[in-house]
Amino acid sequence: MSGHTQTDLVLGTAGHIDHGKSSLVLALTGTDPDRLAEEKQRGITIELGFARLALPDGTVLGVVDVPGHERFVRQMIAGSTGIDLALLCIAADDGIMPQTEEHLAVLELLGIRTCVVALTKTDLVDEEWALFMADEVRGRLAGTPFADADIVPVSSRTAAGLPELQEALTRAARTTRRAKAGSRLRLPVDRVFSIKGAGTVVTGTLWSGSARTGDEVEVLPSGLRTRVRSVQVHGEPVDRADAGHRVALNLNAVSTDEVRPGDFLAAPGAASATDRFDAHLAFLGVPGKGKPLVSGARVHVAHGTREVTGRVLLMDGRPSLGVGERAYAQIRLDEPLPVAWRDRFVVRSYSPVHVVGGGEVLRARPRRTTTLAPGALELLDALREGDEAAVAHAAFALTAAPVTAAELATLSGLEEDAAARELEALAARGAAVRLGGERALRYAAPSVLQKQRAAIENALLKFHAENPAATGIAKDALRRRCLPRADAGCFDALLDDAVARGAAVTDGGEVSHPKAGAGARKLEERGRPSSCGETLAAAAGAPPSTGELIASSGLDSSLVHRALGSLEKQGLVRRIGADFYFDVSALAAFEQAVRARLVDGPATAAELKDAMGTSRKYAIPLLEYFDSQAVTRREGDTRVPGGR
Repeated sequence: MSGHTQTDLVLGTAGHIDHGKSSLVLALTGTDPDRLAEEKQRGITIELGFARLALPDGTVLGVVDVPGHERFVRQMIAGSTGIDLALLCIAADDGIMPQTEEHLAVLELLGIRTCVVALTKTDLVDEEWALFMADEVRGRLAGTPFADADIVPVSSRTAAGLPELQEALTRAARTTRRAKAGSRLRLPVDRVFSIKGAGTVVTGTLWSGSARTGDEVEVLPSGLRTRVRSVQVHGEPVDRADAGHRVALNLNAVSTDEVRPGDFLAAPGAASATDRFDAHLAFLGVPGKGKPLVSGARVHVAHGTREVTGRVLLMDGRPSLGVGERAYAQIRLDEPLPVAWRDRFVVRSYSPVHVVGGGEVLRARPRRTTTLAPGALELLDALREGDEAAVAHAAFALTAAPVTAAELATLSGLEEDAAARELEALAARGAAVRLGGERALRYAAPSVLQKQRAAIENALLKFHAENPAATGIAKDALRRRCLPRADAGCFDALLDDAVARGAAVTDGGEVSHPKAGAGARKLEERGRPSSCGETLAAAAGAPPSTGELIASSGLDSSLVHRALGSLEKQGLVRRIGADFYFDVSALAAFEQAVRARLVDGPATAAELKDAMGTSRKYAIPLLEYFDSQAVTRREGDTRVPGGR
């Protein structure tokens, strides 16, 4: 088959050993999920089994059959990874049993919200007992996410109830929607095998993204890179498999020793393994015991298709967690796992092994601490609520240096495109400032920029005080002095801001303060009389005001005033009014134009303005200057030649 398959939801079985899960899958699908000889011999499911279920309305479900024996709870958890709805099997002649309870707990902890209950083996009991058992099950499900689940009496041996069960599954599938998945491929591997002539094949439920022939993928936690040679869904070749599909991927040039069950396949850069994560943890307790979970307790942590050991450390000095309580915790792992925000995990006690809790991953690569710094609680709350805008805002508030979208994604758990979008929204509101070019665009809060700019300026002043003869300090040496934790790109962005704000001067590879070292000399050079004189000469009859000259030069006002005073002493410029200095050549031309006009008789200020060919902005100060120099004399509204 080519193109998309209809399968976009995965149904997982759950229930106690010998409650008819595999037999029911066979009756519904025609596929025997017990594929191993040992499973046939022992009559129990040991490994995961898979099938394809076509429902009456055309909906197609992928089916994962899990083991029910207490020794294979780990496999059950692995099988429940990525499922969208559950088929809970409870034998009518046996009722709710220990693994029924444990499997229910796993389903809740993994965030499964849709369930259909199959009351199996009804051919072994009378109708009255079956009704009684259905009531018992309904009572047990009260108060759980499955309180409204359909309970369908069924017999795999006689086929009684199978049509009703298919209808119930159809209704459940119609109301089930996959949780929002990421855009990049993530696949927990549950089986690995080799096919002669094809090579290594891995199977699993695609958590997010899509898989296509030719895609490059990364094996985690090893980091090995390979490519997808072909894609299948339920044994049929497809062009593309999407999130929710049960897939088989044929990998190129990878042995079965290099990728194993429990590994992850991910798009390069989409995930990375970590030895710790922050989580919102629910503690269910050990069955039959009210013993609390003590902070620092050793546990088994099941994520995806892998289980590793580690420790649970409760946040903010909390000593323990009681049965039924929830709290923020940091999970420290003995082996790395490729976790990401919103991933679900299950916690099992260290010994003896029981499901005792689980929860949701919040921060995938946090600092190694259980103390909530100011703002950290807000970030965890936003992550738990799933509000991307609130997550970005809270994470950005914790930054002490400019960040890229990729860096904020790592800090917050957002995907990079979402982080970029939220940073732009912060910049639009004035809560963030853009720094750098498009290739290395960074964002910083205004308060962060101010603080870091001060750090750069203070470091420069200290350097010049210690090294009065030095022209400046190398950029990397300055970074190590004031911002040793900043990488080169981050520091470059901060330094550019400091230069633009007049807190630093760069010259080649050296940095100096504007009032010391090469920076001061460079500015002094720009502020020498010759430089100001050239500016005024070029401006001729339309010079900038003193304030404009200071602003355009970027110099301290004292330097400019000193240069203008020197030029006036040399007779190169004349101060006209309070705001202007005129080049003497331009001033002489204006005087000549005024004298020539007055030969024809008295003239108004407007007529003299036109004669000089200038604007009122300059004409009035010039005429007042000529009055003071006896070039002109004012009589009423006109002016005449000066002198008596």
